[in-house]
Amino acid sequence: MATDITVPSLGESVSEGTIAEWLKQPGDAVAVDEPIVSVETDKVTVEVPSPVAGVIGELKAEEGDTIEVGAVIASVEEGGAPAAKGDEAGRAKQQSDAAPKDKGNEQDSVPNSTGEVSGTDFDAAALSPAVRRAVLEHGIDPANVKGTGKDGRLTKEDVLAAAKAKRDAPAPSQAEDAPVPAPAASGARNEERVKMTRLRQTIAKRLKSAQDTAALLTTFNDVDMTAVIETREKYKDSFAKKHGIKLGFMSFFAKAAHLALKDVPSVNAQIDGDEIVYHDYVDVSVAVSAPNGLVVPVVRDVDKKSFAQIELDIADFGKRAKDGSLTMDDMKGGTFTISNGGVFGSLMSTPIINPPQSAVLGLHRIEDRAVVVDGEIVVRPMMYIALSYDHRLIDGREAVTALKIIKEAIEDPARILIDL
Repeated sequence: MATDITVPSLGESVSEGTIAEWLKQPGDAVAVDEPIVSVETDKVTVEVPSPVAGVIGELKAEEGDTIEVGAVIASVEEGGAPAAKGDEAGRAKQQSDAAPKDKGNEQDSVPNSTGEVSGTDFDAAALSPAVRRAVLEHGIDPANVKGTGKDGRLTKEDVLAAAKAKRDAPAPSQAEDAPVPAPAASGARNEERVKMTRLRQTIAKRLKSAQDTAALLTTFNDVDMTAVIETREKYKDSFAKKHGIKLGFMSFFAKAAHLALKDVPSVNAQIDGDEIVYHDYVDVSVAVSAPNGLVVPVVRDVDKKSFAQIELDIADFGKRAKDGSLTMDDMKGGTFTISNGGVFGSLMSTPIINPPQSAVLGLHRIEDRAVVVDGEIVVRPMMYIALSYDHRLIDGREAVTALKIIKEAIEDPARILIDL
């Protein structure tokens, strides 16, 4: 008996998605609750599991197709045996043995390590379209590349890394009578068109909407990171031993932001029509880099959580963002955003708010700079911080005050402990 696989609910206000990748192909065996397809929505990628055990039947949508919630996208034959096994596999082998072993044999082919196309027992059907394109373009044998994706699947980055290693490897010596390959055409100018993912399209729309709707303004300050760096160095070993997580900068800034948002409530508020919504809690959206773009999962109740719990939450979000297991609930809500461009080397930026929020804190790289302290020039580890805000709701005085509170709390972390 065949069981239809339908698109499940993808979250509040989400009515459709895009087939990102088929994890199973017709004839593949599947267990109960085993993922068979990943569906990309405006915010996250969701894996759809099989409700029954059996064999994958017909796929009714292709990768890249837009599908609505509730639509039938595949079927599973319950209790069946995988195709191309048992008698069918034996017959296939006999036919293969009987066929003449020459270059005319038809078989799935992929490029080998020399860039030539040759037969392989690697499952080329398991590769996503982007990976297959990269394999063919760079002449890489996927059987010789270790996959770093989920369940060991090959990613485009794996292929590009293998291609770079191949280019950097010393060329093998050639015999004097070996034919010299014709030189590649010089001045080649290649282009590639890739359809924007739904996530990237949504990011583009939301950021442009923020610019079109909000009255954006950014205020800057710089922070002496000496005290936080010394605190981390002093307690890092005991902190990691007790809590099982490293003490990072983000927990300090999250706690410092809580002090600022409590004293300047408008920075933690949002505009809803002709009303202002104030929040008596602090849910911080943390910008995390994922393979398909920037996502902002929410660390909830920062005002009530310890440094350790904040660090554990952020580490968990980072891990799940990489393997694509963030859920819609992880992304919902948020009253304030912290974006750390410093991990990528950014010295200064003007971050864009995350609607409907009204403010975002931008962190940047730490670098030694000469500053004047008590009338003397000293070298200190300094960081520029930026607060972008919606001027429709937040006045300049309030924004500057909030950023100053964050600066003072970071330069003197004791303020966080005594709620000053």
